[in-house]
Amino acid sequence: MKAEERWQARFRAPSMTLPTWARQAPNRSIYRCNVTGTWEVYAWDRHTGITRQVTDQPKGTAHAAIDPTGQWIYWFADMDADEHGGWMRQPFAGGPDEPVDPTIPVGHPGGIFLSATGVAAINLASEGSFRIHLVRPNEPATMLYENTEAAWVCDISQDGSLIAINHGEYGDFRRPALRVVEPCGATVGELYDGPDHGVIGLSFAPVMGDRRLLTLHERRNRREPLVWDPTSGDQREIWLKDPGDLSAEWYADGRSLLLVRDDRARSYLHRYDLAGGALSPLETPHGVIEEAAPRPAGHVEYTWSSASRPPVVRSTNGQVVMNTVGPAAPPSVPVEDIDVEGPGGRIHALVSCPETGSGPFPTIFLLHGGPTAHDNDSFSPETAAWVDAGFAVVRVNYRGSTGYGAAWRDALHGDVGHIELADVAAVREWVVARGTADPERTLIAGTSWGGYLALLGLGTQPKLWAAGIAAVPIACHQTCYEDEAESLRAYQRALFGGSPDEQPERYAASSPITYVENVERPVLILAGENDTRCPLRQIEKYVAKLAEHDREHEVYTYDAVRGSLVVAERIAQMSLQLDFARKHTQSS
Repeated sequence: MKAEERWQARFRAPSMTLPTWARQAPNRSIYRCNVTGTWEVYAWDRHTGITRQVTDQPKGTAHAAIDPTGQWIYWFADMDADEHGGWMRQPFAGGPDEPVDPTIPVGHPGGIFLSATGVAAINLASEGSFRIHLVRPNEPATMLYENTEAAWVCDISQDGSLIAINHGEYGDFRRPALRVVEPCGATVGELYDGPDHGVIGLSFAPVMGDRRLLTLHERRNRREPLVWDPTSGDQREIWLKDPGDLSAEWYADGRSLLLVRDDRARSYLHRYDLAGGALSPLETPHGVIEEAAPRPAGHVEYTWSSASRPPVVRSTNGQVVMNTVGPAAPPSVPVEDIDVEGPGGRIHALVSCPETGSGPFPTIFLLHGGPTAHDNDSFSPETAAWVDAGFAVVRVNYRGSTGYGAAWRDALHGDVGHIELADVAAVREWVVARGTADPERTLIAGTSWGGYLALLGLGTQPKLWAAGIAAVPIACHQTCYEDEAESLRAYQRALFGGSPDEQPERYAASSPITYVENVERPVLILAGENDTRCPLRQIEKYVAKLAEHDREHEVYTYDAVRGSLVVAERIAQMSLQLDFARKHTQSS
């Protein structure tokens, strides 16, 4: 298989999410899959083995849920792929779609949470506010909560009597407080660990009448599980001596927890017995677990991949849970871990090199989005495509990344953008000195926040980069704030210490448009016409400034928010980026 055929085959290979099942009907599951070329929702009856496609939106479906009884499948309808719409539902066995409640105004989705009694909590954001609607069977929807500061539902108890809400009422969207309320809106309990530590709600115990809520706290500089009874106030912290950030999930009987530990770009599973405190590691392959959940029988199903091996849905009982229809993705190369001393501490980065030839290679720095995310040892068709094209790929978990403790994640104070790029520059210097990267053929690239850093790097570090590629980037923080979704505005206020009117100097100092005249190398910009996260207008202003200063640039726009739900669009964008990079690095 030729290199181009190989990388395209990875994008075309069917992939699926972890099946989620109804609590009271565990043989009824739903999952999302791209077997048709677009990510859509599917129903799977595990008893009969029958699957069927549930949704069919032109640009794919990103959000879905199944109710605890297994009677209904819920999905978010945004036909224009602009992340703006409303919730629909369809019987599990098939039938016509219907609005969950036609009286609820459309908005940006924050999730839907369903009880076994038919009560649903729906989170939407629009027009400067965050709304939580409560839907009861055969009754009109009511407004449970509304605030101008960010808020979202975490879960609803099985009996529908308690709703858990994370909120930023105390001033910081990034470090929220947690409140539990009754359907009437009365507060049952609240957890707030102060301005420096967030409390994240996960889920209520999966047992009817059990009011315990599983949460994550940050009292020891990382996220760790906490079991909280909001009615009695009882708290139980779950501590592990092993490093890494933690998340958790209930076992079906509510007596044990599945702990998922992320450490240095890999994942590990543990079972924790709440009664005796026993901790047992669960054997899984070396790599990354994107999702994991215990089945009623006690084994755990999880999605797994590594940089060299494509995703598969596995079980801790040794079985493959489900195979997608179609050829598997060709494998790629493993990653190498490197640690580089940087201006804010030791930086962990991942390097992927072509199997043939020796360095120095033309090299692309692929910077992750977020910034509250991190690169890991999972399978990436994008990374593999660059390696097949002869490029070394460097991915940096710069300050601001998750997975390395709360202090590293929260290090973006005041000098947003420049802090991350200082870490990227330190890693670049290291891989050049080692002979991996050719300093004259090194590119900076990324998507979303990574695309923002690429534009900022071209303007503030013009001598370091041969060219740049920015997909759906932030180019002007102020204009982006004016046009973006409410949840993103809340994040920017928390990051910069206020709105653009309150902190104009900070917004300007961190905006790539401020440094356009310093750009020396070509840039390719990819932008979604309907993007509400990194809106098009602020990109158009940046492009106009590039043209005004006669800077070499190319622009590609497409009719979607990100295009990531449509396989053909992802392939088209990857091909465009490879051609651009080859042209500006003379790589064959």
